[in-house]
Amino acid sequence: MNKTLSGRALLLVLVAMTLAACGGKPSEPTRDEAPRATSDHPVVGQRWNLLLVGTDERLSMPNTPHFVIAPDGRVSGHDGCNAINGRVQLGDGNRIQFRELAGTKMGCPQLDDARRVTTMMESAYRYLIDHDRLVFFGPDQRVLGGWRKAN
Repeated sequence: MNKTLSGRALLLVLVAMTLAACGGKPSEPTRDEAPRATSDHPVVGQRWNLLLVGTDERLSMPNTPHFVIAPDGRVSGHDGCNAINGRVQLGDGNRIQFRELAGTKMGCPQLDDARRVTTMMESAYRYLIDHDRLVFFGPDQRVLGGWRKAN
């Protein structure tokens, strides 16, 4: 009977340890804990106009594709056909991740190009700022496109 009691005690200790581990802080930041953009970040607060898709393709759109990142991490702009809104997370090592990008659903003749602009943003993994230009790179280090700071 003594063996049964110590087996149950051990089981209770293991269950208590498991519950304590589950109740602890999550290992990855939750949505509210995600790093936010700050107003002194060089990407934040600037209007960025599309310059190139890939390394050399210029798009002719009814409206200039652009975006602005607010200090709270919200993104607003235009894909060339539709207004877009979403969120961005800026991290160490020039990491960038656009999330929840959504736009109005108005059509235009260049809707496929507008989708390419949005896809570029959603695929961005890292960025590089060179003077007045912002370049997005994919996870494979391939250039996705470039933006120019509006005057």
